[in-house]
Formats: sequence, C-alpha cells, structure tokens
Amino acid sequence: MLTHSFCHFPGIGPKREKQFWRKGIRTWQDLLLKGEKDVLTRQDQHWQTLVEESIRQLERGNAEYFAGLLPRSEMWRLFGEFKDQTAYLDIETTGTGQGLDHITCIGLFDGSSVQSFVQGQNLEEFADRILEYKLLVTFNGACFDVPFIERELQIAMPAAHIDLRFLLKSLGYAGGLKSVERQFGLDRGCLSNADGYLAVLLWKRFEATAEKRVLETLLAYNAEDVINLEVLMAKAYQLKRAACALTADTVTDTCLDKSQPFPNPYCVHPEVLD
Repeated sequence: MLTHSFCHFPGIGPKREKQFWRKGIRTWQDLLLKGEKDVLTRQDQHWQTLVEESIRQLERGNAEYFAGLLPRSEMWRLFGEFKDQTAYLDIETTGTGQGLDHITCIGLFDGSSVQSFVQGQNLEEFADRILEYKLLVTFNGACFDVPFIERELQIAMPAAHIDLRFLLKSLGYAGGLKSVERQFGLDRGCLSNADGYLAVLLWKRFEATAEKRVLETLLAYNAEDVINLEVLMAKAYQLKRAACALTADTVTDTCLDKSQPFPNPYCVHPEVLD
C-alpha cells in the first residue's frame, strides 16, 4: 500500500490522493510516467523529486523516513512493506502509580517467536533487541508503553509506530484491547476474564515467593497481548486497504492472512490463577 500512497507529500490529503487514483495515477511509478500530462500542475513538479526520493528510501528499508512524513492516521500504510520487520510490544508494570511505578516485564513478538524481558533478569537486553526491528505495533503504546520504556530505560524507540487503539477506533472498533479482541472473535481461554490488575498481583506474588510458575503465568498473560496484536494489525490493514477502493490487481502488497494467533509459548498455571 505504501507505493500507492501520496499523502506523505506536502499538500496532499486523502481527497487529492483519491483524485490521483481516479485518474490512473495509482503508484509512484505511474506519477513518474504520466503524472505531468494527467494531474500535475506547473507548481506540482517537485512531487516527482519526492517520488524518486521515496523510491530510494524504500529500497533502503528506511521506515523512519516515511514515519516522519505520513500523517499519524495513515501510519498503517507502512505495514505492507515492513510487516516482516515488525515488533508487537506490550509492557506490564508494578501498578503502584504516583511516580513509583516501574516495568516488570516487556513482551515482544515478531511473528515467529515471543521474547520476554523481565525486571531483575534480562530487562536491559531489550534496548539492543528492539534495534533489530523497523516498525512497532502496540495498543495504546503511544500514550503508555513507549514513553514509559523511553523514560525508564533511557532509550529511543522506533519512530515508525502504529498504535492499534487509534487505528481500530477509526474503523469503528472502540474499547480496550480485550474488548476489541472479543469483537474480532478472539478468545483468551482461561485468561479471558483476566485484566491488567492480575499482572500486578502476579508480580507481587513472584517478588514474594520467587516461584517460577507464578512468573510463567505472568509471562503467559503478557504474551497473549502481543500475539493478538498481530491478528488485529492484519485485520485492520485489510479493512483500511479495502476502504481505499483500489482494485485487488492494482494493490500488489499483501498483508498477513492471520485468522488465529500464534501459540502462546508459556503455560498458565490454574492453581496460580485461583
């Protein structure tokens, strides 16, 4: 979808972009080949330079270049090109508030494996690992997870970031993560009735007992968040792309065909939940 996008050019909004598409200018290459004749005015010629730069930056895999130009509401367009370099992320905290809160664990999923970074064990490794990814997907991460991580770990997170809370709301799916999951038919099984406060209680129990089954149950809860983000991102991308009304043979990129989430690698211990 990114190569069909013109809204990262100055002065181009969704309405003007659709005018391009209706006139047959549906890709960057189309603009280079026939834009001057069909849609560009004399004042618009600098767009061809911007197209050439966009092609160069995409060839370099520079997601941050586009993140700096796309409107936040259109950041979803990055997913088609960078889905194989995407990190789905969620954090759990102590929940103490009043400036005393800190991270207990960070869950990171890249489509093939879940990685967990735990306070007092390997949390500091996260700073290097996140550098391996070009696109970040969270739910409400722009308001919570990302600034929390940057403040506590003193690192800069990837600038290319899709916050599913706002993307899904634009599609009519409002509410918290678990509410949205239910709207898409996702079931967390024995964790269906669990909420964020469970993660707080599990961490307190783990600190008090150091029981591995308590920590594993916490990590299982956190892993559900990140693996479900992949399914939601793929569905949101499909819906957004369909709303653009580009024909299927014109849009060449493909999103993940994800109807079921990745298996949770951690075991939930029922006696711990009880």
